Amino acid sequence: MARAVSTRRKLIYTLAAWTAGLLIFFPILWTVLTSFKTEADAIADPPVFLFFDWTLENYAIVQERSDYMRFLWNSVIIAGGSTLLGVLIAVPAAWSMAFVPSRRTKDILLWMLSTKMLPAVGVLYPIYLIFIEMGLLDSRIGLTLVLMLINLPIIVWMLYTYFREIPAEILEAARMDGATLREEILYVLTPMAVPGIASTVLLNIILAWNEAFWTLNLTAAKAAPLTAFIASYSSPEGLFYAKLSAASTMAIAPILILGWFSQKQLVRGLTFGAVK
Repeated sequence: MARAVSTRRKLIYTLAAWTAGLLIFFPILWTVLTSFKTEADAIADPPVFLFFDWTLENYAIVQERSDYMRFLWNSVIIAGGSTLLGVLIAVPAAWSMAFVPSRRTKDILLWMLSTKMLPAVGVLYPIYLIFIEMGLLDSRIGLTLVLMLINLPIIVWMLYTYFREIPAEILEAARMDGATLREEILYVLTPMAVPGIASTVLLNIILAWNEAFWTLNLTAAKAAPLTAFIASYSSPEGLFYAKLSAASTMAIAPILILGWFSQKQLVRGLTFGAVK
């Protein structure tokens, strides 16, 4: 029998959750507010929170100096393309590890995860030379491939976890009914794991969207995404906090909107299989 939770404890938990949420969200809120300030108000001491002269001048200047839509389109193609390609590779890989018994499965998963422990700068030089030789430097295709390979271990791990929650008997029944391997994955496994796949896609779009190291080192101008767009307003000479905040707000707005509208799907996918 479930133990009743007192009203006082519920109130404490609610206040604690709201406090933690506000602390996490405050830097984003401060960035958005700063984007509407003048440069003088942005560096005011003591800082001003709400009572300042609101202005859209920073957004106008940023849009005038930079082609925001080009950076945005590059981010959409790179983040979406790398995630889609990663899922296409990870689904059969996760299926084989989840439903084909092997003593090496845990070792393979651990090895894949260990690749995320290597500092990215450790492989920058060889990848940079490969990109030069193959003509992929400052290209959307090159960045899409790199971000797909970077996030592929996470995609496989997440899909493997979701697939393990699906009873193997269902797939065996499909095989007995004459389903081929392709039909088994496409028409039986994938529809049952839609919540898990959706949350994996959303999480990896966010990871690819926010990736800065590779996008700054492997692009110049042609394929530069929004991370490079933000970096262009970060200068050691002069104070451009308001304009930098405006650029940052314009860069994070699309992914915040996506996360807001898909939060139910994301939570559903992340808790997939947690309650039986």
